[in-house]
Amino acid sequence: MVIVTRIRREVLTLPAARLGPDNPLPPLRPLDEVHRIEDRDRDGMPGDMARQLGYEPLRSLLPVRVRDGYDRTREPRALDALVIENDRLRATVLPGLGGRIASLLHLPTGRELLYRNPVFQPANFALNGAWYSGGIEWNIGATGHTTLSCAPLHAARVPAPDGGEMLRLWEWERLRDLPFQVDLWLPDGSDFLYVGVRVRNPHERPVPAYWWSNIAVPEECRVLAPAEEAWHFGYERRLRRVPVPSYDGIDRTHPLNSPYAADYFYEVPDGRRRWIAALDADGHGLVQTSTDTLRGRKLFVWGHLPGGRRWQEWLTEPGTGGYCEIQAGLARTQLEHVRLEAESEVSWLEAYGPLDAPPAGEWTGAVRGAEERLESALPRARVDEAYAAWQPCADTEPGEILAAGSGWGALEVLRADWKLPGTPFPEATLGEAQAPWRELLRTGSLPEPRRVRPPGETLVAPHWRDMLETAPAGPHTEYHLGVAQWHAGDRAQAVRSWERALPLAPSLWPLLRCLAVADQDFGHHQRAAERYADAFDDLCRERRDDGETWTAAVAALGRETLQALLRVRRTADARAVWDRLLPAVRRRGRFRLLEAELLLAEGRYGEARAVFDAGFEVADLREGEEVLGRLWSRLTDEPLPAGHDFRMRPDPA
Repeated sequence: MVIVTRIRREVLTLPAARLGPDNPLPPLRPLDEVHRIEDRDRDGMPGDMARQLGYEPLRSLLPVRVRDGYDRTREPRALDALVIENDRLRATVLPGLGGRIASLLHLPTGRELLYRNPVFQPANFALNGAWYSGGIEWNIGATGHTTLSCAPLHAARVPAPDGGEMLRLWEWERLRDLPFQVDLWLPDGSDFLYVGVRVRNPHERPVPAYWWSNIAVPEECRVLAPAEEAWHFGYERRLRRVPVPSYDGIDRTHPLNSPYAADYFYEVPDGRRRWIAALDADGHGLVQTSTDTLRGRKLFVWGHLPGGRRWQEWLTEPGTGGYCEIQAGLARTQLEHVRLEAESEVSWLEAYGPLDAPPAGEWTGAVRGAEERLESALPRARVDEAYAAWQPCADTEPGEILAAGSGWGALEVLRADWKLPGTPFPEATLGEAQAPWRELLRTGSLPEPRRVRPPGETLVAPHWRDMLETAPAGPHTEYHLGVAQWHAGDRAQAVRSWERALPLAPSLWPLLRCLAVADQDFGHHQRAAERYADAFDDLCRERRDDGETWTAAVAALGRETLQALLRVRRTADARAVWDRLLPAVRRRGRFRLLEAELLLAEGRYGEARAVFDAGFEVADLREGEEVLGRLWSRLTDEPLPAGHDFRMRPDPA
């Protein structure tokens, strides 16, 4: 057999915003996660679902940093891409941006099967901030969009089950400390892209696991799935069972019929084939199916009211059309985590391809017709056979390396001497971020920084915390130990570690900021404001230049300091902090919003309103965040301007 599948490098040039630097302040506060439910909604749930809803939800982003350095200034920029294609399909993958499939083109018809975003515009939707819309994304870690949304993955060529080539993507997911891989291949003549996924737990303890494959498709469609019921989750944080396709007299399988952003987690019966499809009015579209391990199916819609429309514009270019998402996951809902036993793994196979079927009409008939067309195009048995053929290939060592991810996996492999066939994490990938931790591993001592700069990332897993506790107690070690102790829930000991470091520390501001967060956690807001003010003053004295690293530190600490001072009504001190910010920082949308809040606190209502009238964009506006509407309502009774309307739920009654 002649194998015609090809993998090649390509460069995509898109209007793209800069990602910018990460926030250098350790994320000590609990997650501001919008996907939470009330206890009353647990009544009547299936037992496994109720257990998994309460199984080790993520409490902290550590050791990952927040990515909030991006902006909304788009210029043509080159993005590295990897293309895998046969004579039927062409998949374009962005290894430097989470391994996302940006495009899936059906060559015989010329139809794009996905929603392909014409721009790259980060927004604050990932667990740690920067995320972008479009294509197929691989979400691992915890409820929400993965912290790897805008991060590089390792990529390489690997022999495929049919003797051709497949593209392997892999990385170390740091929130749960789990290595994973995604293998993509196109059998000769196949209309379907096969995707083999494996998540491994090398630890001697069970861990919570999470996976959802999110597929963006044009929203002018009908979504079909083999279900008569769904679990509806809205941003009012209620989870309830609803009939499919219609409830309250509205067919919710047409994304534009829903008024507000919402999730519909379909209840696919046991034994039924797992699939979901999005078909346009002419019956053309995309179908995703999988082996049974990937049990969940979901529809996400933005809704047709102004808030949802504004988000659609925010994530792309106005006038380019909106999208919805069809998704597949390990559990019924994205609010659940599943138990992955010690030294075990979970794997499955997905398939993506075109589907032609009539979407209109009575629900049961439309679903049955689509399922029959799917069975004709890709029999369920063939998916199971492809999975069985792929499994021995999952351990095959990669050939040509096509892209490099982070060095964190290499550090963990070096520490534990784990053997992970198929997903190598070589020492050559260790970089500057890992260097001090490698030294701690080698010598038992964490080196003090050689030059004055914001501190690096803190590793917080129990084995690293144990090493920090036995290392010589210099100020740098005490700082990182305190962060690790805070993450472990030992708040009092963390405070003692930070306080011990203060007398000898060359840089006071990182420690003072940590202590200020602790004060807020304990309810001491006046003392927190004082410590924040001292920390900001120390940082301004220490700052060496106006480069990217120091500017990120000043912006991050300045923002927290302003918020802390305004909370306790120290407006004069807040104004003094504002005046010391760099002009370029003050011009950012988030700081224009803070300026309006400061002016309002000073009683300068007209000037605060003028900030809104002049216009600004908060680049890192958080999914579900309602600060714009709240501040506007303090200024006026007028309707919220369309440009600031990001409401994702009905107004509270």
